[in-house]
Amino acid sequence: MVALFLIIICVLLVGFGAAFWFMYRYYERQLKRETKRAQKSELLKTVFLDNISRALRTPVKAILGYSNLILEERDDQMQPAQVREMATRINKSTQDVLSFIGHLLELSKFEGITPAFTFIEVNLSELFASYRREAQTVAKKDTSVRVRTDLSPHCRGRLDTNFMHQLMMHLLTNAANHIAQGDITIYYTNERKGLKVVISYMGNGQAEVIGEDIYAFLQREDALNLTNESSGLELSLCRAIVDALGGELDITSETGRKTNATFWFPCKMVNIHKDM
Repeated sequence: MVALFLIIICVLLVGFGAAFWFMYRYYERQLKRETKRAQKSELLKTVFLDNISRALRTPVKAILGYSNLILEERDDQMQPAQVREMATRINKSTQDVLSFIGHLLELSKFEGITPAFTFIEVNLSELFASYRREAQTVAKKDTSVRVRTDLSPHCRGRLDTNFMHQLMMHLLTNAANHIAQGDITIYYTNERKGLKVVISYMGNGQAEVIGEDIYAFLQREDALNLTNESSGLELSLCRAIVDALGGELDITSETGRKTNATFWFPCKMVNIHKDM
């Protein structure tokens, strides 16, 4: 009887010990994860401040320089064409700065913290039709944006429409900027209990940017120009959104050949099949 009691005590002690060890490991991993997020957040702030004095210096100087020229010249010496040219350059530099800061602020929502998603059930056919219409407004005149799917027009999925819109429009704008010929095709389907989307077009889709370290990219003196020319921050934002959703993003691209921008993330979907 005493032996049985001792065995029970030993089993309980082993059980408590094992539970304590698993809890310790769990919270240790959580602490490491949160520490890493805090470090990334602090690094992003440092990078942002660094860009205020580096990447933003050129356009800000241009804004000040052209505005000073306008202020210093006498009205009777300024030709309307000169004023328009300077105003155009000021406007362009201002737009570049605002766009760059906007992308950094968007990125800060994902780097270092876990974003708060609001999932709602939406009709996917209607949602992708809205993306097609919006993308058509930024596409070239001779480029059509098409949507294909093997899902039912009544298929509905639970997703965050705000972040989905950011993701889709960044990828579609990148496609519109780099397409060489033909049309842009959006294909969406159900795969691995989630939503898979493929955006295809002929042209170079800047696939190399996806693998580039975002902090190294932002610390470059020409980061602002590269952002406007190569969609660097937009694609980094796409990767951040997909990573936060627990999904996958891949862009395969070769100069002069087709680019496929593919992403997948878990998504609860109903009325999937066309015969439903």
